[in-house]
Amino acid sequence: MPEVVVVTGASAGVGRAIAQAFARRGARVALLARGREGLAGARKEVEAAGGRALVVPTDVADADQVEAAAGAVEEELGPIDVWINSAMASVFSPFKEVTPEEFKRATEVTYLGTVYGTMAALKRMLPRDRGSIVQVGSALSYRAIPLQAAYCGAKHGVRGFTDSLRTELLHEGSNVHLTMAQLPGLNTPQFGWSRTRLPRHPQPVEPIYQPEVAAEAIYWAAHNKRREVYVGTSSVITILGNKIAPWLGDRYLARTAYDGQQTEEPVDPDRPDNLFDPVPEDHGSHGIFDSQAHARSPQLWATTHRGWLALAGAGVASAACAALFRRRI
Repeated sequence: MPEVVVVTGASAGVGRAIAQAFARRGARVALLARGREGLAGARKEVEAAGGRALVVPTDVADADQVEAAAGAVEEELGPIDVWINSAMASVFSPFKEVTPEEFKRATEVTYLGTVYGTMAALKRMLPRDRGSIVQVGSALSYRAIPLQAAYCGAKHGVRGFTDSLRTELLHEGSNVHLTMAQLPGLNTPQFGWSRTRLPRHPQPVEPIYQPEVAAEAIYWAAHNKRREVYVGTSSVITILGNKIAPWLGDRYLARTAYDGQQTEEPVDPDRPDNLFDPVPEDHGSHGIFDSQAHARSPQLWATTHRGWLALAGAGVASAACAALFRRRI
């Protein structure tokens, strides 16, 4: 039977790339987001890739809408096998200029949207004692940066919530798989439609990867029993560096991350943003940084093939030992 997969934030960016990744494997994909034009585009792509699509317009910040969406998915497509929480919202601004309403909304979408999605998924998966939930995280869930306090705070919250829930599932002996993928900077439409008070156009922290890199990592994470999956060498360096010397990260980011999150182009003061309402039109998976974005991650390949690497390493070590032994005799 084809997998039944729910993807939140599926109208654009990483969520849309995730939907395509599952569709290429023949999955039935439920597409949850607010933007109807983006959802229509995502549906076409899923069907063209060989999957079956179900569009469910949903604001993930509303728990009742998320629960209703989950019920509609199971009624139409069957029992949910995989639930992926990818929806997010951000505000690019010094914290002192962010309004309470803006901070609340970004937190509701990014953090509570993940909580509500997990609740709806577990309500159905726990009685069946099977299923997989993937939280789409970020290296910023370990190492926060300036100008995105709401987003960084929400991703930290998602990691804390996920770690707490994981211990409960382990205590209960549940076979529901819970994992988190920590992503690097990605070339998505987020930087063209997030609310911003920066003087110049927002951009991802380099190095930048294409959303398909993240999508493949998340597909893998949904089917392999790994606690967390780090995506991109930059994520590994960021997370490990913060564990070793967080104070050094503070000073480095204070010096570099303001300019590092902005292009040289000024921001259009009249550009629409998606914080409270979806931006019209279909924006696809990619942002405006295709020329700078990497389509592959050797680090991710190594992460997802570490069994083979260990076997190869053992083979090399055995050959070296045999050669040394022959030399001595």
